[in-house]
Amino acid sequence: MKKYVINILLILLVVSVSFAQKFEATADKTTVGENERFQVYFTFEGQSSNVSGFKAPSFDGFRVISGPNQSTNMQIINGQVASSITFSFILVPTQVGEFTIGKAFINFAGAQYETSPLSIKVIQGTTAPQQQSQGSTISDEELRKSVFIVATADKRNVYQGEQVTITYKLYSKLQIASIQIAKLPTYTGFWQEEIPTNNTINWEIEMYNGERFRTAVIKKVALFPSKFGELTVTPFELDVPIVVKKRRTSDSFFDDFFNDSFFGRTETIAYTAKSNTIKINSEPLPQNNVPSSFNGAVGDYNLTSEISKTYLRANESLSLKFTVSGSGNIQLLDLPKLQLPTGFEVYEPKSNLSINRSNKISGTKTFEYLVIPRIQGKKKIPAIEFSFFSPTNRNYVTLTSPEYEIEVEKGDGAIASTGGFSKEDIRLLNEDIRFIKTSDFSFRSRNGNRLIPTWFWIGLFLPALFLTAVLGVHKRNRKLSTNTQLLRYRKAEKIARKRLKTAQKLISGSDSLKFYSEISQAMSGYLQDKLDIQKSDFTLDKTITKLQENNISEDLQQKVKEIYERCEFARFSPASQNLTAEQSMYDEALNVIVKIEHQLNLKKTR
Repeated sequence: MKKYVINILLILLVVSVSFAQKFEATADKTTVGENERFQVYFTFEGQSSNVSGFKAPSFDGFRVISGPNQSTNMQIINGQVASSITFSFILVPTQVGEFTIGKAFINFAGAQYETSPLSIKVIQGTTAPQQQSQGSTISDEELRKSVFIVATADKRNVYQGEQVTITYKLYSKLQIASIQIAKLPTYTGFWQEEIPTNNTINWEIEMYNGERFRTAVIKKVALFPSKFGELTVTPFELDVPIVVKKRRTSDSFFDDFFNDSFFGRTETIAYTAKSNTIKINSEPLPQNNVPSSFNGAVGDYNLTSEISKTYLRANESLSLKFTVSGSGNIQLLDLPKLQLPTGFEVYEPKSNLSINRSNKISGTKTFEYLVIPRIQGKKKIPAIEFSFFSPTNRNYVTLTSPEYEIEVEKGDGAIASTGGFSKEDIRLLNEDIRFIKTSDFSFRSRNGNRLIPTWFWIGLFLPALFLTAVLGVHKRNRKLSTNTQLLRYRKAEKIARKRLKTAQKLISGSDSLKFYSEISQAMSGYLQDKLDIQKSDFTLDKTITKLQENNISEDLQQKVKEIYERCEFARFSPASQNLTAEQSMYDEALNVIVKIEHQLNLKKTR
């Protein structure tokens, strides 16, 4: 029995190993010119240390300049070791035409693996390879062709408010070091939502225009046009340090010896890669059959509602909750105002937002109302309508919540419904009319004049002072409630400090991305409220312009820009962030907010 178990385990092991191996052939170019060099790679992925018997194909129609050159690669992913071995050849075509490089063979664990044939097209018109100039290791033209960024949009024609996803992909044929952002793209006329990508660059092999490149997605963003017309997405620029081999400077024996690849004599070239510009055509929404409840929502949504209770006493509260879910720019969604009949008191709704930032922006947004019935009887809470434009179906959709009927019993201090009179028309008398006394008087004489005591004056003026203070506070609150811009302006610093406290708690190095996100939101929220910038129109360029209009010093303008850029940089180089850098960022953000607040207050007092 034990022998059978061992045999079964061995069979399973061999099968699992055989399924995990892959042997394939690739070329850095599939279309080459006459006399143009190119490379062919035969890569075996798996337990590469146990391979043997590599057999290269016959390269008919080509001349082998170098090869086979052997290299190995090993990675540890999630605790598992993955390795590969590559055999490469440098070839030069000997004639024009279409050629097929045959199969290569290799042995592993008693089995033979083979590659698929590789087709190469050789065209006329390419001269012999140009020699490098004495002062340069690689030409600018070669750099532009070897390292670049391609920006793509999943669609070029959209409706106003419809999502379009921009993907930035880095292409490279050279070895590069740690990249840094040189210039971020601007999204004028768009509301943007960043789509998370990997914190580290994950390279893949891809053919582009017939050439072999290493590629990696470095940035993705969801854009929602806020106006119609032709809108432009500016280029994304990266500083890419490129590592190349040093050229020999003389014909010395020592140069030949030390220029060997074993010694790794290389140099780093500074290069700025720039993406292409993207044009998006934003079409206006149809003007026919627009529902009265439509307030700008674009996407595909569902509407649900629930009520906490339908039977209660007067002056008791109930919760009325509406939930909108679906795909689209859900952060800017709003419901029509809740209209309730006489006898209800309703407070401003409390909203809660949950966003799923995958390729398609989606999520849920809830609006919860606190409702207090003041009058007893059977009451109806009317339905609410929510309308949106569906780009998929190209029409307007109206969703309606159910109507709720509630029964309100008389409660403590409740006002009963009487003959159609409202509660403002009813007044309660505190006491009956008293008659005038005409007898049984008892008078007492008081000798001398006595000064009015101090407590009398205190009792006389203190209520008046208290009433004046209450009226002043009430007037101020009414002014703030009717002027949302002023309310946002006054509460901006308080809200920013609250966010910064949250960021301060994250200074531990364990969640660097969340820390920088809180710093960014604290700064953007403060500047939006202080400078009266709508969230949908908020951009760094517009913020700097507003700061200049408010006579904020150039030093503070530059620091605001640096904070935004450092927060964005942190996403691309999280490993470089540490406790000291995060504390420095927190201190600088707090200092900038305090100084801007001080300069704005000075301007206000002048």
